[in-house]
Amino acid sequence: MISFNDFTVHSLEVNLFFLRLMKEHSIFLEAVFLPKDKNLINQAEAFKNEFSHLLSHAVTLADGLLPSSVINSKELVTKYTIDAEKATQMATGILIDTSITSRELSLLPISNKSLRNLTDEIFILNKNIIRTLSMLIQFKNKLLKAVLSCNLFINAYPKFLEHLLYEAMAYKELLTRLQNGVEISINVNPAAQEAFWNKIMSEHAFFIRGLLDPTEVNLFNLADSFGKKFEDLRKEANKIKDSKNLLREVTNKSLDAAKEIREFKEEGVEGLLNCEIKAIISPLLADHVLREANHYIRLLRNFNL
Repeated sequence: MISFNDFTVHSLEVNLFFLRLMKEHSIFLEAVFLPKDKNLINQAEAFKNEFSHLLSHAVTLADGLLPSSVINSKELVTKYTIDAEKATQMATGILIDTSITSRELSLLPISNKSLRNLTDEIFILNKNIIRTLSMLIQFKNKLLKAVLSCNLFINAYPKFLEHLLYEAMAYKELLTRLQNGVEISINVNPAAQEAFWNKIMSEHAFFIRGLLDPTEVNLFNLADSFGKKFEDLRKEANKIKDSKNLLREVTNKSLDAAKEIREFKEEGVEGLLNCEIKAIISPLLADHVLREANHYIRLLRNFNL
């Protein structure tokens, strides 16, 4: 059974990371719909607003409660996030509340605040998030089925929708486990967690490959190489059973690869913000996948065999 303190801290860690992702998923969806699908645009806008509200609440609760390792990992926000939000708002016309990002950049690490007093409030927050996540998952499922049956056209790959759905389901599973008092550390079933994140990193690389202008040959080849590397690592992690030596080997390789793709993604964010890369990738999407790489690196570094 998870302790009150761990429940509070782990809930805040998970929520500050994933709530921003879910808010941005809603922005990405709103941006890929055609003008005729006004109802879908409005639904995505409503999800964006609801996840912004939930994230704002989580940020308020989190000040002084998060480990410095989480804040310093740059998985919650990066030095590029506000500029990426502003650039994406200008490009799409979708309003993005940058004040939440400013508050996150000012978060202080854990102090002597009483954690236990927040347990009930965190439990209610998690419950509200799970309810909203369930609706978002249903929405994404509906979109994916409509696209696959050729009843809906959007300016995004079907695999992109599947990826967004996969992440939302993973988030809901983590929160549900926390609500049930179950530990969610990387040390719990680490091979499965590495397989999950290697899959995510692989798909990021292949999405980047597919969204680059055909003239960006070097970046295309790099993205393709990363996609294949992480797919191989995903397969290796899936084959591991009880061998700590094999797991250590895959973990070390995954960490090295994650550091490499983080550098690639960071250069991508800078290149897009400076209009130096030709692509149909918004700066916010680039920053989004950079934060996910930062998150995965922290998980791998925290892994104790």
